[in-house]
Amino acid sequence: MPLNGEPLNLPPRPDDPLGNPVLDQIAATDIPADIAADLPRNGHAMAVVVGRPAHGASERTADDVEAGIIALWNTYGRSRQQGLRDRLVLHYAPLVKYVAGRVGTGLPAHVDVGDLIQSGIFGLVDAIEKFEPERGLKFETYAMQRIRGAILDDLRSQDWVPRSVRSRARDVERALERLGARLQRTPTDRELAAELKIGLGELRELYAQLQLTSVVALDELIAAGRSTGGAGASLAESLPDEGAEDPIATLVDLDSRRQLADAIAQLAERDRVVVTLYYFENLTLAEIGKVLGVTESRVCQLHTRAVLRLRTKLNEQLEA
Repeated sequence: MPLNGEPLNLPPRPDDPLGNPVLDQIAATDIPADIAADLPRNGHAMAVVVGRPAHGASERTADDVEAGIIALWNTYGRSRQQGLRDRLVLHYAPLVKYVAGRVGTGLPAHVDVGDLIQSGIFGLVDAIEKFEPERGLKFETYAMQRIRGAILDDLRSQDWVPRSVRSRARDVERALERLGARLQRTPTDRELAAELKIGLGELRELYAQLQLTSVVALDELIAAGRSTGGAGASLAESLPDEGAEDPIATLVDLDSRRQLADAIAQLAERDRVVVTLYYFENLTLAEIGKVLGVTESRVCQLHTRAVLRLRTKLNEQLEA
């Protein structure tokens, strides 16, 4: 399987049964870094060569790579060494990404393609271990089926809906499509039940079961209709923070404090003292009277006058 891309430098071990330098330059096209990092090394010092091919790699043709892979298969079939299997995994790893991308096309957005690739790697390893080259079959075709099966098995194991319910849901969808095309309108429940050859009560019970298949991620519901360039709002961006300060309220409060301070600064000295002692020092009118040497009733008059003057000045600032 000739592949184009940056080579993966795999120096052979002293006990390497092949002694074939072609196998030391297995192409690493589209192999995800996390997958390559997770693959067992078994004593091989593997280093990705970036920027330029390794020495002599440009002189090797696709036929050389193919011949090396055939030799690797023959040697692995005789010895079953894990190191040789790992080299085959690295060579055929792009198949996993290809199959995972095809399978993930019709899946919900919350399904991570990386998880599919991880499941597919196990399918690839299983395909390599069970493949019999002497039968003359093409390994890529066999491996893609095993990889796809491993991915689907992992998806089914994570599905909380029984497979029978999923099958019934597909039957209902196909019946709706047939009736819609035939009647040129949305079919009624009675017409749908007749198409499925079941009773109306059984159809309603089926609807109750199919509700399980309509579960979607909350993030997807919130982001619906708000997508911009493919990126919608997340749940964290949509939930209000009750403890957060309102920036508008903070600005209004600061502006009000500034206006009040300006208005107090324009009061007469005695009025300013009364306002300061009453509102900022929390003194009573009688205590303020003792400080100023006047009666409590006089302090009340001074307070009333100061408040009226403050109100007038604040109204003037608002009108301005």
